[in-house]
Amino acid sequence: MTTLTAPAPAARTRAHLTRWLLRLHRPALYVWAGLVLAAAVLLLLLHGPMTDAAADAWRQYHGCPEWPKPCSYDQNAILRYKDWYNYATLVMAAVPLLVAAWAGGAVGKELESGTARLAWTQSSTPVRWLTVRLAVPAAAVAAGTGLLVWLHHLAWAAGKGRIDTAKQWYDIWTFHANGPTLVALALCGLTAGALTGLRSRRTLPALGLGLLLTGAIWTVTQLLLPRMWPTRTSTGEAYFALPNSSWTVWESKSGTVPSGDYHPASHYWPLQLTTTALLLAVAALLTLGCYLALRRLTGKTTA
Repeated sequence: MTTLTAPAPAARTRAHLTRWLLRLHRPALYVWAGLVLAAAVLLLLLHGPMTDAAADAWRQYHGCPEWPKPCSYDQNAILRYKDWYNYATLVMAAVPLLVAAWAGGAVGKELESGTARLAWTQSSTPVRWLTVRLAVPAAAVAAGTGLLVWLHHLAWAAGKGRIDTAKQWYDIWTFHANGPTLVALALCGLTAGALTGLRSRRTLPALGLGLLLTGAIWTVTQLLLPRMWPTRTSTGEAYFALPNSSWTVWESKSGTVPSGDYHPASHYWPLQLTTTALLLAVAALLTLGCYLALRRLTGKTTA
């Protein structure tokens, strides 16, 4: 007969804390699931019928005779695609800020109300409490944001070369919504919010400070992004022959020979991966800051 061993106390504690966390923040979990579902449906519509309709409209437009002869094409389909693409992209860009606001408010509220200290005295150590509050939301945020990034990239790629007004790969919002940098930014938002919650121990200040810190990380990321991979330089006639998909980050037209530094489309993934690595390092530092803030708040703790 096989003997079943009981789970270790630490494992039972983590399972209990996870269930408690999910019950405590059930409304936020439902809102997150609803947001991901709604955005996923919109991105699937963009990938399929909206892109097809807009592409057909652009074919009609390009088949029109020269002005001023009358021409009929489905302008509404073009505008509909443009508007809903922008809506979906901006909603995804707001995810790191939303996560930061929730994390700051949630951690700050538990400390302000005394719920955290009650958990420390009854069911877990502070370190296990914090670990669960970082790991469980991180898994949900990474899974949901990763799914949306994949669907957004599919929707964007479906319109590439078919829709004249489709965003270029280096558009600020499109770049992040199309790749893993958005997932890393969301994780930075989570850890930044948790850190401000531990430092302020009040709901509203933690929420606001989490937003400010995440916004600062986003701003610095944008400033560093063009320098995260070596650029190429083009001068003279070659400068005017750059393809439209090239991202010009610096140019000089003074003097007799114009020149410019640029990123070709082939630099998309190097820029994505190096920026993601930097943001994950920032998230790791913020996580370390969370545990140091917890140690300062509670004194020497055990795992």
